[in-house]
Amino acid sequence: MTVKSFSKTRHRWTTLASASMIIGLLLVTFQTRSDSASPVFMSEVPINQAAFESFVKPEDSTLKAQLSSLQYKVTQHEGTEAPFKNEYWDNKQAGIYVDIVSGEPLFSSLDKYKSGTGWPSFTRPISSDFIIEKSDNRLFYTRVELRSKYADSHLGHVFDDGPAPTGLRYCINSASLRFIPVKRLEAEGFGELVPLFN
Repeated sequence: MTVKSFSKTRHRWTTLASASMIIGLLLVTFQTRSDSASPVFMSEVPINQAAFESFVKPEDSTLKAQLSSLQYKVTQHEGTEAPFKNEYWDNKQAGIYVDIVSGEPLFSSLDKYKSGTGWPSFTRPISSDFIIEKSDNRLFYTRVELRSKYADSHLGHVFDDGPAPTGLRYCINSASLRFIPVKRLEAEGFGELVPLFN
């Protein structure tokens, strides 16, 4: 190799090394910004769990009588309702969504968004205290199933293709939920959440 060709080769490698260094710095910067995202949960308002800690799940026969056939199938047997044909996928009212069996507070309209999937979608739950995550291997790949803590109701799944600030999509069955509008929060024991909607 001549001195001239060696010089050209060295220049190319120097340029590539510089480019790689710049890309690396950009990736580190991006990762740092991602790690400093907003807190995952809606608020730091403490929710009294005492009322739910004493909850006793009804017998299966009682659940069959209390729930609709779809609610029973979804919550007790990991069913999935039809997209775009369920109660809350397009609900735009302000309020919270609670477990259909126990009444545990799960999601808020403040974190609800239009995902285009046809199911109610949220960026985060109200509190991690009422959500249990489990591995779901029923399909050809592993998903993260969501269940309510005290009623053990199947709710839906969480995916990592959601919008900011969490980047998560909590895809939930309407059949697992009951909606409480803001004007009913105080009467239903969730008065501490009312200021969040003002």
